[in-house]
Amino acid sequence: MAHTLKVMVLPRPAKRRPEVLPGVAEGFVHVVVDPSQGLSHVVAYLERELPADGIPGYLKARKEGARSFVLWAEPERRTRLATVVTRAARGGVAEYQVWGGQGELLGTVVREKALSGKGLRTRWTVTGAGCPEAVGYKGRIFWWWMWWPLFPLWVLIAVGSLFNGGGDVPRGPRRIIWRSSDGTPLEYHSDDTVVVHSPAVDRRLAAALSALVRSFDSWLGTPWDDKKE
Repeated sequence: MAHTLKVMVLPRPAKRRPEVLPGVAEGFVHVVVDPSQGLSHVVAYLERELPADGIPGYLKARKEGARSFVLWAEPERRTRLATVVTRAARGGVAEYQVWGGQGELLGTVVREKALSGKGLRTRWTVTGAGCPEAVGYKGRIFWWWMWWPLFPLWVLIAVGSLFNGGGDVPRGPRRIIWRSSDGTPLEYHSDDTVVVHSPAVDRRLAAALSALVRSFDSWLGTPWDDKKE
């Protein structure tokens, strides 16, 4: 049975509850949820793992494609579900490793930016432990050919939305379908959800993938890990 994962903003209570310990739940803003079980069903709590030079160092490395974050099982940070680290990031190509809480390698994710020498679309390659390599491309070529000629119009709409204080702006094609020798194990939909079709895909790897893809959201979107505080 397929399951769905989505990165969401953690709702904040109007008043802090007495049982919430200082510096624990307050440190989280984004979570991975399973919408099929309700938006309150938290799969993982997301937290950036900062380098020695803190947030400025993270944001600087982030521009090159580097990412580093933890998926916690609970807000008290007792159990690491997974840790995402950057193995290499250069020239529009970045390779990430996803490690489990016991130090086991759950899989690797490679992102090759569009026009970086590997194709016209951004390419995502996911290899899970014991699973064949799955490759997905951002958007269908047909929809990109429809979207780019109207790009000046989208810019005008975006500028108008800023002045009007709201409004929807058409975004580029974002759907990703990962294909492997075993079929279609994963999909990323335009509503920012990752659908896992194959039971062989580790759910922790899928949750890490959903956080990775969302961290590369466009300038019209909301990357969850780009905050300056």
